[in-house]
Amino acid sequence: MLKRLLTERIEKKLNLGKVIVLYGPRQCGKTTLLKMLVEKKKLPYLWLNCDEPDTRLMLSNKTSTNLKQLVNGKKLLIIDEAQRVENIGLTLKIISDNIPDLITIASGSSSFELANTIKEPLTGRKLEFILLPFSITEAINYTNIIEEKRLLDLRLIYGLYPDVYKHFDDSKDILMQLADSYLYKDVLIWEKIQKSERIEKLLQALAFQIGSQVSFNEIGQMIGLNSETVEKYVTLLERAFVIFRLPAFSRNLRNELKKTRKIYFYDNGIRNAVIKQFAPI
Repeated sequence: MLKRLLTERIEKKLNLGKVIVLYGPRQCGKTTLLKMLVEKKKLPYLWLNCDEPDTRLMLSNKTSTNLKQLVNGKKLLIIDEAQRVENIGLTLKIISDNIPDLITIASGSSSFELANTIKEPLTGRKLEFILLPFSITEAINYTNIIEEKRLLDLRLIYGLYPDVYKHFDDSKDILMQLADSYLYKDVLIWEKIQKSERIEKLLQALAFQIGSQVSFNEIGQMIGLNSETVEKYVTLLERAFVIFRLPAFSRNLRNELKKTRKIYFYDNGIRNAVIKQFAPI
């Protein structure tokens, strides 16, 4: 199994009395990482999958007494897909304040609701980590540098999502499914955006402008949106870990703030799936 570099960083922080919050895009390996942690720590644990409706009810608007009964002497609590729980931030605060010896890890596939609902209640009580698709360093540690140099062109085309890495022969199909599911699902649901084609056109426009400075006004004219809406959608896609903005570099920080930014995709495979192009380098 490919070891994630983030695992060791999280391990070092487990006994600091803070709630560990693990963010990251769908299908990037959060659940696998947490299972590896549980196996390694060998502590009595409770794993709660909040995709399950009854599990969400166990955590929603509960008292400290309810939560102590739920944990029932366990030393490690894993709350997977925590953003699905109503008022999860307050629940995590109650756990942190009233069960201080419990190691608590909450994970979420997107930072939307999880970030919004834990920010205030968990001020000073949390440590945040972001898990992304495999890095070249992780791939080299699993294989070797010679192998990864030989595969570099393919990595640049198909990216390093775990499923793509493990099932390379099905890369295109996997990437198309990932692009259709996680790119739009969180954004459309949480922000109640009715027309997904607008998000799709925006992503395609950004995909064709990688490496160039981006003008929201220019992109808006291209796809039929005003610049404010384009910026809002870009922010949403950043929070869903699809893209990220790279600021200009300047030794004068004020000038750096004035300059336009470039926008990149976290994973090249997703970028190529958005425009349905997997041409050789």
